[in-house]
Amino acid sequence: MENACAPENRAAQEAPAYANTDGEFHAVFREPAVQESKHCAARRISFVKLKDMRVGIHWKLFGLLPLIACLGMACPEFSGAAPRQAGKAAPKAEENTLAHEIRHQVHVLPFYSVFDYISFTLDGHKVTLAGYVLRPHLRNDAERAIGSIEGVTSVVNAIEVLPKSSTDDDFRRAVYRAMFEDAALQRYAVADIPTIHIIVKDGAITLEGNVENETDKRAAGARAAGVPGVSGVSNHLGVHEKEIPAN
Repeated sequence: MENACAPENRAAQEAPAYANTDGEFHAVFREPAVQESKHCAARRISFVKLKDMRVGIHWKLFGLLPLIACLGMACPEFSGAAPRQAGKAAPKAEENTLAHEIRHQVHVLPFYSVFDYISFTLDGHKVTLAGYVLRPHLRNDAERAIGSIEGVTSVVNAIEVLPKSSTDDDFRRAVYRAMFEDAALQRYAVADIPTIHIIVKDGAITLEGNVENETDKRAAGARAAGVPGVSGVSNHLGVHEKEIPAN
Protein backbone atom coordinates (compact mmCIF):
# COMPACT_ATOMS: atom_id res chain seq x y z
CA MET A 1 0.00 0.00 0.00
CA GLU A 2 1.44 3.33 -1.04
CA ASN A 3 2.17 5.77 1.74
CA ALA A 4 -0.36 8.59 1.68
CA CYS A 5 2.35 11.06 2.51
CA ALA A 6 4.60 9.99 -0.38
CA PRO A 7 3.37 12.65 -2.88
CA GLU A 8 4.27 15.43 -0.47
CA ASN A 9 7.71 13.91 0.20
CA ARG A 10 8.44 13.46 -3.54
CA ALA A 11 7.30 17.02 -4.18
CA ALA A 12 9.81 18.23 -1.64
CA GLN A 13 12.59 16.15 -3.17
CA GLU A 14 11.74 17.20 -6.75
CA ALA A 15 12.21 20.92 -5.99
CA PRO A 16 15.98 21.40 -6.51
CA ALA A 17 15.36 25.09 -7.25
CA TYR A 18 14.78 25.55 -3.58
CA ALA A 19 17.46 23.24 -2.29
CA ASN A 20 20.37 25.63 -3.11
CA THR A 21 18.71 28.86 -2.12
CA ASP A 22 19.83 30.94 0.79
CA GLY A 23 18.80 30.21 4.33
CA GLU A 24 15.75 32.48 4.31
CA PHE A 25 14.06 30.96 1.27
CA HIS A 26 15.23 27.52 2.32
CA ALA A 27 13.36 27.92 5.58
CA VAL A 28 10.28 29.27 3.87
CA PHE A 29 9.95 26.65 1.14
CA ARG A 30 11.18 23.52 3.00
CA GLU A 31 9.20 24.05 6.23
CA PRO A 32 5.87 22.79 4.79
CA ALA A 33 7.53 19.53 3.73
CA VAL A 34 8.96 19.13 7.20
CA GLN A 35 5.51 19.77 8.71
CA GLU A 36 3.92 17.24 6.36
CA SER A 37 6.49 14.62 7.35
CA LYS A 38 5.67 15.27 11.01
CA HIS A 39 1.97 14.74 10.25
CA CYS A 40 2.74 11.51 8.44
CA ALA A 41 4.74 10.25 11.39
CA ALA A 42 1.85 11.14 13.71
CA ARG A 43 -0.55 9.25 11.44
CA ARG A 44 1.67 6.19 11.47
CA ILE A 45 1.84 6.28 15.26
CA SER A 46 -1.95 6.68 15.47
CA PHE A 47 -2.42 3.72 13.11
CA VAL A 48 -0.15 1.54 15.24
CA LYS A 49 -1.99 2.56 18.40
CA LEU A 50 -5.37 1.87 16.79
CA LYS A 51 -4.18 -1.54 15.68
CA ASP A 52 -3.00 -2.31 19.22
CA MET A 53 -6.37 -1.14 20.59
CA ARG A 54 -8.22 -3.49 18.24
CA VAL A 55 -6.13 -6.44 19.35
CA GLY A 56 -6.73 -5.51 22.99
CA ILE A 57 -10.49 -5.22 22.44
CA HIS A 58 -10.60 -8.63 20.75
CA TRP A 59 -8.84 -10.24 23.71
CA LYS A 60 -11.16 -8.50 26.18
CA LEU A 61 -14.23 -9.71 24.30
CA PHE A 62 -12.81 -13.21 24.22
CA GLY A 63 -12.35 -13.03 27.98
CA LEU A 64 -16.01 -11.98 28.45
CA LEU A 65 -17.36 -15.07 26.66
CA PRO A 66 -17.50 -17.23 29.86
CA LEU A 67 -19.35 -14.43 31.65
CA ILE A 68 -21.87 -14.13 28.80
CA ALA A 69 -22.39 -17.90 28.90
CA CYS A 70 -23.07 -17.76 32.65
CA LEU A 71 -25.55 -14.95 32.18
CA GLY A 72 -27.29 -17.01 29.53
CA MET A 73 -27.76 -19.86 32.00
CA ALA A 74 -28.84 -17.66 34.89
CA CYS A 75 -31.01 -15.15 33.04
CA PRO A 76 -33.99 -16.31 30.95
CA GLU A 77 -33.66 -13.19 28.82
CA PHE A 78 -30.24 -14.36 27.56
CA SER A 79 -30.94 -18.07 27.30
CA GLY A 80 -34.24 -17.81 25.44
CA ALA A 81 -36.25 -19.29 28.35
CA ALA A 82 -38.40 -16.16 28.54
CA PRO A 83 -40.12 -16.81 25.20
CA ARG A 84 -40.75 -20.41 26.25
CA GLN A 85 -42.23 -19.26 29.55
CA ALA A 86 -44.36 -16.70 27.71
CA GLY A 87 -45.57 -19.49 25.46
CA LYS A 88 -46.63 -21.48 28.52
CA ALA A 89 -48.31 -18.47 30.09
CA ALA A 90 -50.46 -17.79 27.02
CA PRO A 91 -52.66 -20.93 27.37
CA LYS A 92 -53.03 -20.22 31.10
CA ALA A 93 -54.25 -16.69 30.41
CA GLU A 94 -56.65 -18.01 27.78
CA GLU A 95 -58.00 -20.55 30.28
CA ASN A 96 -58.56 -17.85 32.92
CA THR A 97 -60.40 -15.68 30.40
CA LEU A 98 -62.60 -18.60 29.36
CA ALA A 99 -63.41 -19.48 32.98
CA HIS A 100 -64.37 -15.87 33.69
CA GLU A 101 -66.73 -15.84 30.71
CA ILE A 102 -68.34 -19.13 31.78
CA ARG A 103 -69.00 -17.76 35.28
CA HIS A 104 -70.52 -14.63 33.77
CA GLN A 105 -72.83 -16.61 31.49
CA VAL A 106 -74.03 -18.72 34.42
CA HIS A 107 -74.65 -15.63 36.53
CA VAL A 108 -76.85 -13.94 33.90
CA LEU A 109 -79.00 -16.99 33.14
CA PRO A 110 -82.73 -16.16 33.43
CA PHE A 111 -84.33 -17.61 36.61
CA TYR A 112 -80.93 -18.55 38.10
CA SER A 113 -81.43 -17.91 41.82
CA VAL A 114 -80.17 -18.46 45.34
CA PHE A 115 -81.86 -21.90 45.26
CA ASP A 116 -79.81 -23.05 42.23
CA TYR A 117 -76.13 -23.74 42.00
CA ILE A 118 -74.15 -24.43 38.80
CA SER A 119 -70.45 -25.25 38.90
CA PHE A 120 -68.08 -26.26 36.13
CA THR A 121 -64.71 -27.79 35.38
CA LEU A 122 -62.58 -26.79 32.42
CA ASP A 123 -60.36 -29.26 30.59
CA GLY A 124 -58.73 -27.32 27.78
CA HIS A 125 -61.73 -26.25 25.69
CA LYS A 126 -64.07 -28.89 27.13
CA VAL A 127 -66.53 -27.76 29.84
CA THR A 128 -68.30 -30.05 32.29
CA LEU A 129 -71.30 -28.53 34.08
CA ALA A 130 -72.51 -29.79 37.47
CA GLY A 131 -74.76 -28.63 40.28
CA TYR A 132 -78.49 -28.35 40.97
CA VAL A 133 -81.37 -26.37 39.47
CA LEU A 134 -85.08 -26.16 40.25
CA ARG A 135 -86.30 -25.79 36.66
CA PRO A 136 -85.51 -28.25 33.86
CA HIS A 137 -85.26 -25.50 31.24
CA LEU A 138 -82.52 -23.80 33.29
CA ARG A 139 -80.38 -26.90 32.82
CA ASN A 140 -80.80 -26.70 29.05
CA ASP A 141 -80.31 -22.92 28.97
CA ALA A 142 -76.99 -23.30 30.81
CA GLU A 143 -75.73 -25.83 28.29
CA ARG A 144 -76.69 -23.64 25.32
CA ALA A 145 -75.18 -20.50 26.85
CA ILE A 146 -71.86 -22.15 27.68
CA GLY A 147 -71.72 -23.92 24.32
CA SER A 148 -72.07 -20.57 22.53
CA ILE A 149 -68.94 -19.13 24.14
CA GLU A 150 -66.06 -18.67 21.72
CA GLY A 151 -63.33 -21.16 22.54
CA VAL A 152 -65.63 -23.83 24.02
CA THR A 153 -65.58 -26.94 21.82
CA SER A 154 -67.83 -29.25 23.84
CA VAL A 155 -70.11 -29.22 26.90
CA VAL A 156 -70.89 -32.15 29.19
CA ASN A 157 -74.08 -31.39 31.12
CA ALA A 158 -74.18 -33.15 34.52
CA ILE A 159 -76.55 -30.65 36.18
CA GLU A 160 -79.19 -32.32 38.34
CA VAL A 161 -82.80 -31.11 38.26
CA LEU A 162 -84.19 -31.11 41.81
CA PRO A 163 -87.47 -32.94 42.35
CA LYS A 164 -90.61 -30.92 42.92
CA SER A 165 -91.63 -30.92 46.56
CA SER A 166 -93.79 -28.49 48.52
CA THR A 167 -92.02 -29.61 51.71
CA ASP A 168 -88.64 -28.71 50.24
CA ASP A 169 -90.07 -25.35 49.12
CA ASP A 170 -91.04 -24.65 52.73
CA PHE A 171 -87.51 -25.53 53.87
CA ARG A 172 -86.03 -23.18 51.25
CA ARG A 173 -88.03 -20.23 52.52
CA ALA A 174 -87.31 -21.07 56.18
CA VAL A 175 -83.54 -21.44 55.67
CA TYR A 176 -83.40 -18.26 53.58
CA ARG A 177 -85.10 -16.22 56.34
CA ALA A 178 -83.02 -17.77 59.12
CA MET A 179 -79.77 -17.14 57.30
CA PHE A 180 -80.18 -13.65 55.88
CA GLU A 181 -81.97 -12.20 58.89
CA ASP A 182 -78.69 -12.74 60.74
CA ALA A 183 -76.89 -9.39 61.10
CA ALA A 184 -73.52 -10.92 60.15
CA LEU A 185 -74.88 -12.62 57.01
CA GLN A 186 -77.22 -9.95 55.67
CA ARG A 187 -74.55 -8.45 53.38
CA TYR A 188 -74.46 -11.66 51.35
CA ALA A 189 -78.09 -11.14 50.31
CA VAL A 190 -77.46 -7.68 48.82
CA ALA A 191 -76.40 -8.96 45.37
CA ASP A 192 -78.96 -9.95 42.75
CA ILE A 193 -77.86 -13.54 43.33
CA PRO A 194 -76.48 -14.08 46.87
CA THR A 195 -73.10 -15.74 47.00
CA ILE A 196 -74.54 -18.29 49.44
CA HIS A 197 -76.69 -20.83 47.59
CA ILE A 198 -79.28 -22.93 49.45
CA ILE A 199 -79.86 -26.33 47.87
CA VAL A 200 -82.67 -28.43 49.36
CA LYS A 201 -83.37 -32.04 48.42
CA ASP A 202 -85.65 -34.32 50.42
CA GLY A 203 -85.28 -32.19 53.54
CA ALA A 204 -81.44 -32.14 53.41
CA ILE A 205 -79.69 -28.78 53.11
CA THR A 206 -76.50 -28.18 51.12
CA LEU A 207 -74.80 -24.79 51.25
CA GLU A 208 -72.74 -23.86 48.18
CA GLY A 209 -70.89 -20.70 47.16
CA ASN A 210 -68.46 -18.43 48.99
CA VAL A 211 -68.16 -16.32 52.13
CA GLU A 212 -65.48 -13.93 53.37
CA ASN A 213 -64.26 -15.80 56.45
CA GLU A 214 -64.56 -18.97 58.51
CA THR A 215 -66.78 -17.24 61.07
CA ASP A 216 -69.42 -16.50 58.44
CA LYS A 217 -69.17 -20.06 57.12
CA ARG A 218 -69.84 -21.50 60.58
CA ALA A 219 -72.68 -19.03 61.18
CA ALA A 220 -74.39 -19.97 57.91
CA GLY A 221 -74.16 -23.67 58.75
CA ALA A 222 -75.55 -23.10 62.23
CA ARG A 223 -78.45 -21.02 60.91
CA ALA A 224 -79.41 -23.69 58.39
CA ALA A 225 -79.14 -26.47 61.00
CA GLY A 226 -81.37 -24.48 63.35
CA VAL A 227 -84.40 -24.70 61.03
CA PRO A 228 -86.84 -27.25 62.49
CA GLY A 229 -87.35 -30.41 60.50
CA VAL A 230 -84.22 -30.40 58.30
CA SER A 231 -82.61 -33.82 58.06
CA GLY A 232 -79.04 -32.56 57.79
CA VAL A 233 -76.73 -29.78 56.59
CA SER A 234 -73.70 -30.12 54.30
CA ASN A 235 -71.64 -26.95 54.41
CA HIS A 236 -69.60 -26.65 51.18
CA LEU A 237 -69.07 -22.90 51.39
CA GLY A 238 -65.64 -21.71 50.29
CA VAL A 239 -63.75 -18.92 52.02
CA HIS A 240 -62.36 -16.00 50.01
CA GLU A 241 -61.18 -13.25 52.32
CA LYS A 242 -60.80 -10.32 49.89
CA GLU A 243 -63.26 -10.94 47.11
CA ILE A 244 -66.40 -12.98 46.62
CA PRO A 245 -66.64 -14.09 42.97
CA ALA A 246 -70.02 -14.32 41.28
CA ASN A 247 -71.43 -17.82 41.12
